[in-house]
Amino acid sequence: MRSPEELTAAFRAAGLKVTPQRQLLFRLLHNNSTHPTADSLFSVASGQMPGISLRTVYQTLTELAQMGEIQSIEVGTGSHRFDPNVSDHHHAVCDECGAVHDVYVKRTPELAGLHGFAVTDAHIVYRGLCAECSGAAR
Repeated sequence: MRSPEELTAAFRAAGLKVTPQRQLLFRLLHNNSTHPTADSLFSVASGQMPGISLRTVYQTLTELAQMGEIQSIEVGTGSHRFDPNVSDHHHAVCDECGAVHDVYVKRTPELAGLHGFAVTDAHIVYRGLCAECSGAAR
């Protein structure tokens, strides 16, 4: 994801309104690897800027996703997550705490059974226990 300053310029160039609330969201998303939900971003944002609306959070996230600045991902946790990392990667989800981590596959796996099917995109979600939760279970 581009820097908050670059996102401000991109929003202006696209004719989108730039507000202090949106700039706060740009800052909260920048280098954020937690894969936040709209609700979790709203909680943090409203702590820093009382009066920000959940609607503003959703609208800003939707526009960022439409611009290709973030990914809207569904990893089976019940709500969409937003990922500022738009590079080619997959996700691992902890079944215990719900943490989501980026997973990079170094080479394309050999796939069997596609019978001429032309794959254009794939999103793999690995499920299990994160290091903290698997350590706590011992």
